[in-house]
Amino acid sequence: MSLENQLLKWYLINKRELPWRKNKDPYSIWISEIILQQTKVSQGTVYYNNFMRKFPNIKVLSMSSESEVLRVWQGLGYYNRAINLHKTSKEIFNNFGGKFPTAYKDLIKLSGIGDYTASAILSICFDKFYPVVDGNVLRFLSRYYGIREAIESKKTHNKIKEIGTGLIKKTNNPGDFNQAIMEFGALICKPFPNCKTCFLNSKCIAFKKNQVEKIPVKLKKKKLKDRFLNYIVLVDSKNMTIVEKRIKKDIWFKLNEFPLIETDKKVEDITKVSKFNKLIYLLKTPVNCESYNKYYIKHLLSHQILHITFHKFKIEKDISKGVNLSKLFKYNFPVPINNFINKILT
Repeated sequence: MSLENQLLKWYLINKRELPWRKNKDPYSIWISEIILQQTKVSQGTVYYNNFMRKFPNIKVLSMSSESEVLRVWQGLGYYNRAINLHKTSKEIFNNFGGKFPTAYKDLIKLSGIGDYTASAILSICFDKFYPVVDGNVLRFLSRYYGIREAIESKKTHNKIKEIGTGLIKKTNNPGDFNQAIMEFGALICKPFPNCKTCFLNSKCIAFKKNQVEKIPVKLKKKKLKDRFLNYIVLVDSKNMTIVEKRIKKDIWFKLNEFPLIETDKKVEDITKVSKFNKLIYLLKTPVNCESYNKYYIKHLLSHQILHITFHKFKIEKDISKGVNLSKLFKYNFPVPINNFINKILT
């Protein structure tokens, strides 16, 4: 039996029952595929169900505010995904009458939709022969065909895409094939697989050459960057504080935070830092150093280590355009700030 038919047969028996597999609605497939980027299925399922309850169709999503979308996305990370979902929902609703375009060239132009997402939507929802290439597919096909080039390279991606194209065109159900090959990579051809029980091991080059642990070939990991974030939490006599929106396009774009001072190293006494004194001068308010408390946490991202210190002060002058501590739950904070608020501040 051919590889593609073996995968399809296995999938029909072993596929997981997941909420987005109950229909071929492009909206639900799109939402699931974006959520599952950089997210485990177990966590992604919870967020998918919550997202669909809040935004059941593209019209509701397009008419909602960006802040509402970020609120539901809170804790999932990579917030640009949520921003692009919202932006694209408006584009589809306004430019395509609320219906997903069925041409690759139109889908790929939409914000946050790359080759993988476009291929998934077109194959699963519209029975078009576009193979998906995600981490699971790259790992499986690299092992099966013994590909030794670095998995991160465009050359390897194109080679896997070409192989996938050849396989999917031999099937009658491109949507099931794409889901089958991704499912096989997720459940069987895992990073640390049990190859002896795999029904494909007789033709797997990596297994036959005892190279499963060496394939896929990965470039050396980049060293994680250390960043030192100092949040200045000022609280007046009426329990008002200052909340800002993050406008820097790196982490937590468009989420809320307290006034931030980023430094080159961990700060022991923030009152001796010139940027802090400049901030206090601009606010025209003295701080009560006797009330000074600091709270440190370490937060790990995929590419950065965040050393976060919250510097909490009581101030004498009232904050005229602040936010009461009891209202902070209405704002979209990243997880570490939200944890600080819940455990320390309120």
